[in-house]
Amino acid sequence: MDSGSFIGRNYRIWQRIQTAVELIYPPRCLGCGELTEADFGLCGACWRDTPFIGGVVCESCGVPLPGEMDGHRIECDDCMKTARPWQDGRAALMYDGKARALILALKHGDRPELAKPAARWMAQAGRDLFRDNMLIAPVPLHWSRLIKRRYNQSALLAQHLGRETGIEVCPDLMHRRARTPVLDGKTAAQRAETLAGAISAHPRQGSRIKGRDILLVDDVMTSGATLTACARACHAAGANHIFVLVLARVAKDA
Repeated sequence: MDSGSFIGRNYRIWQRIQTAVELIYPPRCLGCGELTEADFGLCGACWRDTPFIGGVVCESCGVPLPGEMDGHRIECDDCMKTARPWQDGRAALMYDGKARALILALKHGDRPELAKPAARWMAQAGRDLFRDNMLIAPVPLHWSRLIKRRYNQSALLAQHLGRETGIEVCPDLMHRRARTPVLDGKTAAQRAETLAGAISAHPRQGSRIKGRDILLVDDVMTSGATLTACARACHAAGANHIFVLVLARVAKDA
């Protein structure tokens, strides 16, 4: 049997196996569980209810903005008021509607499989951020929360993003030295104060940061305090440029 016949025969066998799997486990919508045409997808209704970000965005945090690109850097009011310690930032979704439900399911609902399609959306949203010799690093989770939750959703997103883009991933580049209280309900100033000194470069990974561009990955950006703490830790360890990419961005009035 020549190589072409062998490959063709194996492909037909694989197709039969794939068909059998789909009959037993048909693809279902990530949002509502209805049948869909492909795995890791959304049905039409859930797609319409998922606020993907497109068009003109703030180049620092990724929030959508009105108007058109004019060849100059565009930033939202918050980013013009408070300079970010990173170069550029993007987000795939607004933290609202179906997006909020999907992220809560990933974060607290034991749905780690959601990280794979989410990373694809992030790869599309962050395509302008990727650089040669870049290193992807997730926002760290304190060990006590990691034990309780069993996984760091930001690390899952980072790992799948690395597979999507081919960019190197270091899941423990950042280290959360102290367990901080939940930040929900706190002002931007309170969040920054709470996180002061709580995050640093991991002692064993500092040499990988020096002189490199770092892409920080998180599930949600609200005020940006956590990403700010991570970016400052990267700068302190000698990083070159810092970029941030999140699955969802909380609107100011959300």
